[in-house]
Amino acid sequence: MSTPSATPSTTLRELTGMPAAPASLRESALVMIDLQNTYTRGVMALENVEPAIDEAAALLDRARSAGIPIIHVQHDAGEGTPYDVRAEIGAIVDRVAPRDGEHVIVKNFPNSFVGTDLEDHLRSRSASNLVLAGFMTHMCVNSTARGAFNAGFAPAVVAGATATRALPGPDGTVPASSLQSASLAALSDMFAVVVPDTAAIPD
Repeated sequence: MSTPSATPSTTLRELTGMPAAPASLRESALVMIDLQNTYTRGVMALENVEPAIDEAAALLDRARSAGIPIIHVQHDAGEGTPYDVRAEIGAIVDRVAPRDGEHVIVKNFPNSFVGTDLEDHLRSRSASNLVLAGFMTHMCVNSTARGAFNAGFAPAVVAGATATRALPGPDGTVPASSLQSASLAALSDMFAVVVPDTAAIPD
């Protein structure tokens, strides 16, 4: 008995005729999610975090040169936590820190749109296309991209400017690399255009 050949995989984006390529940078707003010291050391240190920060810094430089809206998001889980925005551990990493005039949002939930003025700020800037970078891929990047899509925005995620960590799973530890790949694949199925690096976002 012959085994049916596997059907080539496709995404819901392709099946429903949604764009496969990101909008140009000049037609977008940049959202930098939780690029905090939290993730560079200690219990929350992420795999490949330094290359991801380097990629995010390159993306930020391009956005500044393009003069587009830039929003920095910081997660706050309270004093004494790894997400204490009042302490150095919860500060945004120096090389991607906000400059004067760049909007900063402090959030308390994984989705950057929940309980913040992010949507209002983007609407006020007539921004409908978003470029997302930051941490963690499976958590706040994933939640924010889905929130953006559900609010009618068109998000693109720069994979090289994201990172995550290994997690316990029902069948043992899920490696960070596997979680990274699965999280990005889940987003690219419907919620976002996922590109490998900053260079893949056209000017």
